[in-house]
Amino acid sequence: MCAVLALATMGWLLAPAVHTIAQTPSATVKTTGNEKSIISTFTGRAEAFVKLRNRVRDRLPKLSKDSTAEQVAAHKNAFEAAVRSARVGAKPGDIFTSATADYVRRLIRTEFKGTERTEVKKAILEAETAGVPLRVNYPYPETKEFSAIPPTLLLKLPLLPKELNYRFVGRHMLLIDKENGLILDYMVNALP
Repeated sequence: MCAVLALATMGWLLAPAVHTIAQTPSATVKTTGNEKSIISTFTGRAEAFVKLRNRVRDRLPKLSKDSTAEQVAAHKNAFEAAVRSARVGAKPGDIFTSATADYVRRLIRTEFKGTERTEVKKAILEAETAGVPLRVNYPYPETKEFSAIPPTLLLKLPLLPKELNYRFVGRHMLLIDKENGLILDYMVNALP
């Protein structure tokens, strides 16, 4: 059983497509009125960011289907810089409020227990994420490994707009813009 769990855990880490699993509300997650309010605030803030970044992206010159790799990279860098400028006052907690962070920590604690928690935590902590800055409005380094969220947990976390991803860096959880790689927000000590 532990060997199967270890393989399953490693499978979600090694398969980059796993993080693109569509999130659907889990029937097993029961939320209180206060938790619904926390989730609503979080998703509202995430959606507000997406509206901002889409307005910024729409003002940039469009890439053609024949764009070179250099043109694509330049466009990504311009997009990143424009979003950073639009969020010049961004700070930790703008999206992951303290209430959201507490809620997510509780979800993680209840999702993974005993041996399973140890295996998942070990797999996450083994990812090559040393040197990833815990800084809002900074790019996630392209040379660093992504530590994806286990699918069972992803299905229980608050839904994100399709433009965003959760990521682990060590014990911390980040919120990343998929297209330009910006770190939008982070919460420390997400893993117990």
